[in-house]
Amino acid sequence: MRKPLMLQDEDDRRIDILMRRLKITRKVDIVRAALTLLEKKADRRDRILRWKRAAAMAAATSREVNADFQPYSSLKRS
Repeated sequence: MRKPLMLQDEDDRRIDILMRRLKITRKVDIVRAALTLLEKKADRRDRILRWKRAAAMAAATSREVNADFQPYSSLKRS
């Protein structure tokens, strides 16, 4: 089933320019390529958020482990 896509004149012009630059024949291929890029961007953002949460959770235990090594620091022995 086809879904109507309402484009503004400016968007249509930008798509036409991209079609010529990328030598793509159909507008839907431009839209699909854009969706792929947006999905990759969203996936990257989600991964970064997960990494930040994991780093925050590990920070407390990391401080404890680092504190264990502080008495043996070569900088403090001098």
